[in-house]
Amino acid sequence: MPRPRLTSAFRLGAAAAAALLLAGLAPAASAAAAPAAPVPRLDWQPCASDFECARAAVPTDYRDPAGRTVELAVIRHPATDRAHRIGSLFFNPGGPGVPGTQALPAVYGMFPEQVRERFDIVSFDPRGIGESTTLGCFPDTAAEQQLLAGLPAGYPVGAAQESAWSATYARFGRQCADTDRTGLLAHLSTADTARDLDLLRAAVGDRRLSYLGTSYGSYLGTTYANLFPDRVRALVLDSAPDPVAWSTGRGPGQRALPPFLRTGGDLAATRTLDAFLDQCGDAGPAACAFAADGGPAATRAKFDELIDRLGRTPVTLGTAPQTVTFDQASAVSTLLPRLYTAAPLPGVPGFGWPALGGLLQQLWTAAPDASAPLPTGGALRQAQTLGTLCADTANPPASSHPAAAALARDRAGATGPYWVWQTQRCTGWPAEAARDRYTGPWDRPTSAPILVVGLTGDPAWPYEGSRTLADTLARGRLLTVDGYGHTALGNPSACAWRYEERYLVSGALPPAGTVCEPDRRPF
Repeated sequence: MPRPRLTSAFRLGAAAAAALLLAGLAPAASAAAAPAAPVPRLDWQPCASDFECARAAVPTDYRDPAGRTVELAVIRHPATDRAHRIGSLFFNPGGPGVPGTQALPAVYGMFPEQVRERFDIVSFDPRGIGESTTLGCFPDTAAEQQLLAGLPAGYPVGAAQESAWSATYARFGRQCADTDRTGLLAHLSTADTARDLDLLRAAVGDRRLSYLGTSYGSYLGTTYANLFPDRVRALVLDSAPDPVAWSTGRGPGQRALPPFLRTGGDLAATRTLDAFLDQCGDAGPAACAFAADGGPAATRAKFDELIDRLGRTPVTLGTAPQTVTFDQASAVSTLLPRLYTAAPLPGVPGFGWPALGGLLQQLWTAAPDASAPLPTGGALRQAQTLGTLCADTANPPASSHPAAAALARDRAGATGPYWVWQTQRCTGWPAEAARDRYTGPWDRPTSAPILVVGLTGDPAWPYEGSRTLADTLARGRLLTVDGYGHTALGNPSACAWRYEERYLVSGALPPAGTVCEPDRRPF
């Protein structure tokens, strides 16, 4: 089958979803028995406009808190009303693999005014990511791409490509193990990052943690709450997975599935894709360029035909031609997280459904190009994602993934296999990475209630995951946003933000069963 490469917009969407999309010295009691780690000193210096940056030294291994250290890059924006400052609000944007030092300046203006007034808003690059200490798997990105050069740029299709994918990522894992001179590889779990977060909480002088985590950041917040239940002040967990399904699975049948199939990410993606195609068809070509005459049913059929076409012959797009074929185009669900039609802030990417319709229409009208060079390679700096992703999740054997991909295609259509091959990369990751994995309990009574926010049409972490988390937490409360997109922060709802703002400032929860509407509808 021809191999694909997407336009830069497709690449950005897929990388964001993989990024967006997305724990302990278990049992938790062992943390209490370990010697206390020293609280880092933060020497804040001006950096980005109106922001301050610092470095924090934290233990590599919390079993040996006086041993080797790793450095964390930290950033904050001071509260704008110093006279009424409450403390610090920590923010994790997701991933794993998204640097907080880059994300916070980009989204700071999206936080409600009272939150910006009353809190220093703080973020950091988790261990292994961004400007913090990272794995030195490759001397440079060129060396990384050389290893990945024989792989399809999307995901593998067919036995030969699947075998090459598995073997290459096994070599990737061995390369990281062989070049790890710091011992970091065994200490990149979310539990390690949660312990870093607790030291940073102490470093800024807060007795208890105020926190907002989106996507993977909600899993970090969930882990923190169960490792440090008496240190919770206010936690907003925006678009969350079922923590049991994500980490290990709930039963023998589920445990045989890859993590994103356990959480239902493939099903959520296809539900959202169906909604996009239906609403595109209803909106018509004036609002959605991909709409077909005949409405939703005809638009769905048009998409199926487009995917079938790209499975036979690639097309090229753009003045700097890029080749597009089946696998990345069928992973169109990775382009669905954000619905808003324009970026609310300069530099914050927006990818609304009308723009997605325009891109699909370009693929539809592009001429087939059987002579186009087939793209290969992979995303850059993958170890920054895999270090945590593979430490946190229990994965079935590599040999089971072709069957899992077939299952995903059967139950979720063309979008399904993408979700299998993202975590298949972990099957060749060194087993020592799971040393600090936290697998529960997830219901430890916390010193304050926790607010979970879920969108009914989330294409990455399905709404059912947020609902399950709210029910699982000892003191969880679910706030529902009846709309599409991944995270309420990325798909604004003034209603939801009012409740989040009140909770963060005063601790007051929304009434049970509260449902908010998004600020924008897709078309």
